[in-house]
Amino acid sequence: MYRNLLKLRYAYQPQATQLTPIKMTVREAINLAMDEELANDPNVFLIGEEVGQFQGAYKVSKGLFQKYGGDRIIDTPITEAGFTGISVGAALYGLKPIVEFMTWNFAMQAIDHIINSAAKAHYMSAGDQKASIVFRGINGATAYVAAQHSQCFASWYSNVPGLVVLAPYDCDDAKSLLKAAIRNPNPVVFLENEILYSESFELSAEARDPNYIAPIGKAKIMRKGEHVTIVAFSKMVEYSLRAAEQLFREGISCEVVNLRSLRPLDRHTIIESVKKTGRVVCVEEGWPQSGIGAEITALIMEEGAFKYLDAPVQRVTGVEIPTPYAFNLEAMAFPKTEQIIDAVLNVLKGAR
Repeated sequence: MYRNLLKLRYAYQPQATQLTPIKMTVREAINLAMDEELANDPNVFLIGEEVGQFQGAYKVSKGLFQKYGGDRIIDTPITEAGFTGISVGAALYGLKPIVEFMTWNFAMQAIDHIINSAAKAHYMSAGDQKASIVFRGINGATAYVAAQHSQCFASWYSNVPGLVVLAPYDCDDAKSLLKAAIRNPNPVVFLENEILYSESFELSAEARDPNYIAPIGKAKIMRKGEHVTIVAFSKMVEYSLRAAEQLFREGISCEVVNLRSLRPLDRHTIIESVKKTGRVVCVEEGWPQSGIGAEITALIMEEGAFKYLDAPVQRVTGVEIPTPYAFNLEAMAFPKTEQIIDAVLNVLKGAR
């Protein structure tokens, strides 16, 4: 009998649970990231307008108030300067706030706290003070909300030393980059996109792991190619992938680079792709002057990749006007697949 028990004991070997990819929306991926980090670290809390009892203005924080209570999911009045200042103070004290702005346009009310307090505290205190804080919300154009709700702030914040600036595209980006942002000891600007909230992507088995965080400062090659490099971030990655698919049918092979991290920028991945293809198209919905595409063009010139170019760099950007309210005019103000295709064809024509 004893021998039979031993056989039973060693016959059963518990199998490690293997995660498989699942499909979800970007909204759900962000919610999952916050849920896991709230559960993982009692110092993490979420603060902002309507994040609690209303479940979030865009339902990104759905269910978190019921799960963690009002001490950690904190509803505020409509006072961006107030709750941002409180949160920066909490971060300097050692807590880990996640500050939600309904839109980054409204964060202009709080920009002094983000830049002069959070971004500069570590340097100005000779390393004594750290502000582990995430500022997150929707960035760029949504739909029919006019100029004061549609601006892209990517180049604004990526210009500031002391900030980390991230711009996710799909569910893998949203979940793993937000978790990385929350655990990062620096202030992080997390630029989301409202239109992407409702789009569904596959969340990989790797990103499903609660312990997995994406490396900050590392771009992701979404599609390999040989003829042209298309560099984009956030919603523009989707249009770039569509353009690459259409161009592939015409025999043109495009490499699509999803930046993900705008500060620090993955210079190595960009340069190596340029060396391979010899042609570059930079895509962003922000304005062209002093934009992300301008920075990428400069780094190509400065870091030894210029000699590999077979044609001048092309930029596809938002039009240099405040965003129109009329839907037909708004549609013409931001890059779409067709403009990216035209830019790729132009850069191929301009080859030496």
